[in-house]
Amino acid sequence: MSIAGALDKELPVPLYHQLQAVLKAEIESRRWQPDEQLPNEAKLAERFGVSKITVRQALQELVDLGYIRREHGRGTFVERRKFDEGPRELTSFTEEMRRHDLAARSRILSQCTIEAEARVADALRIPLKSPVFLLKRVRMAGGEPMSVQTAHVPGALVPGLEVGEEDSLYDLLQTRFHLYASRARETYFAALAQSPSAELLGIAPGSPVFAVERVTMLPNEKPFEFVQSIVRGDLYKIVLDLVKHEGALQRT
Repeated sequence: MSIAGALDKELPVPLYHQLQAVLKAEIESRRWQPDEQLPNEAKLAERFGVSKITVRQALQELVDLGYIRREHGRGTFVERRKFDEGPRELTSFTEEMRRHDLAARSRILSQCTIEAEARVADALRIPLKSPVFLLKRVRMAGGEPMSVQTAHVPGALVPGLEVGEEDSLYDLLQTRFHLYASRARETYFAALAQSPSAELLGIAPGSPVFAVERVTMLPNEKPFEFVQSIVRGDLYKIVLDLVKHEGALQRT
């Protein structure tokens, strides 16, 4: 079965499922861009030599998988890609986007040394008003804004730190200051986008977002980074694998 569009009627796989796989591959290869309208059912049926019912079944599978959406009176459109967030390795944003085959960029809004306020001091376990390096950036993937991120690092650990727009903060912390992330704890809150974050993310005020806080630890369990982020809710979803405890399985 080729991405070019040939379906094999001799295969035991239903034609609608073959068609779904072809269209899915075309979407993943970026033949169809996010928010781009797909050809109507009649045109797809003509292209693939199948019935409209087969096309309709294939499209419904893609809707269920989250690849496309149907808008009443308008047509069928490629859904914007959502990034699964759940149990995963501790990586930088740059590395995470690279795994999604997207180029990560940043737009730096500010970087400076400030006095730690109560929430930051508590997260980093440092005295109130201790010097803290602050880095606020818009994180982008594939040229599209994904989040507004504010990182705090104890100033005593990173004297003279300066971050460029193409830099990975984790790479700089490792190579220049020998600070290696061992683990992190992230907390997600459901929220509504407020100005100016909404404007920076290119979404309407009041749009659903995730407010995220992360505390990152060194191997000696000392916190060295506290990050607060506003993440677009239309591009991220949280997926959790839930496993029943072995003892509980034995009791049921």
